[in-house]
Amino acid sequence: MLKENFNELQIFLVVARERSFTKAAAKIGVSQSALSHAIKALEERLNLRLLTRTTRSVAPTAAGERIIACLEPRIADLEQELEALIQLNGTTSGHIRLSAGEHATRSLLWPRLKPFLKAWPQISVELVVDNGFVDIVEGRFDAGVRLGESVDKDMVAVKIGPDMRMAVVGSPDYFAERPVPETPHELQNHRCINMRLPTAGGLYHWEFERDGKPLRVRVDGQLTLNLLTERVDAALSGFGLTCVPEDSVEEYVKSGALVQVLQSWCPEFPGYYLYYPSRKQHPPAFARLIEALRYP
Repeated sequence: MLKENFNELQIFLVVARERSFTKAAAKIGVSQSALSHAIKALEERLNLRLLTRTTRSVAPTAAGERIIACLEPRIADLEQELEALIQLNGTTSGHIRLSAGEHATRSLLWPRLKPFLKAWPQISVELVVDNGFVDIVEGRFDAGVRLGESVDKDMVAVKIGPDMRMAVVGSPDYFAERPVPETPHELQNHRCINMRLPTAGGLYHWEFERDGKPLRVRVDGQLTLNLLTERVDAALSGFGLTCVPEDSVEEYVKSGALVQVLQSWCPEFPGYYLYYPSRKQHPPAFARLIEALRYP
């Protein structure tokens, strides 16, 4: 019976993951009618309804969820074993799917991925850049990159970058008309470039610390920009102060294009980590990626 159902079970798993016959058909490369027929045949053979279908969505039933919980880890184990067998011919290969934010991607991940991919041409990488807190398990990612303080405790975390510090900066033209703030509280008298948090939806409160005591300040200004590059450009253009990772404006500060303030209020904090669900054994391709990204 398992042999008869195996293809249908794989199809069911893809449809359940995608929550759509259209997306699943595109991913597998078959028609929607073929997928529908396969799922119907599987449900009739098992005498169980596995999917709840509406005009807008597809979702697994309770029975479908049980099959997914049973099937997914076994498929993952099988794929991992097949990858390990492929390595016996001396060629490390595989596909790795990663999730990371904009700053982590530009400052750490992409610069290290370029030599890694050239060294291992049989390894393919899909990198999805998203500043939100992505659920890597639900999103079918092999790993993600986050600041150390944001990594869930049930994840394995590997440090891939140095400690970081935020920097509050503005242009010389901006400060020509306004006094330099001496404390974070004085930011209320300044035009600041805001950022909206992608997950919670609220505006980011700038975070400071003095003598081990944290301080969060709400700022106001003409602009709210989500992308780091645009916030830096807005500061360079004199639209106000911005609070960004120090390394992203280091060259501008050195050249005098930006002026850094409140340095003593901006402590270091743990930098970026590669995180992933615990596994007994990693596929060789993923193990090599970990070593390539590990810091120092």
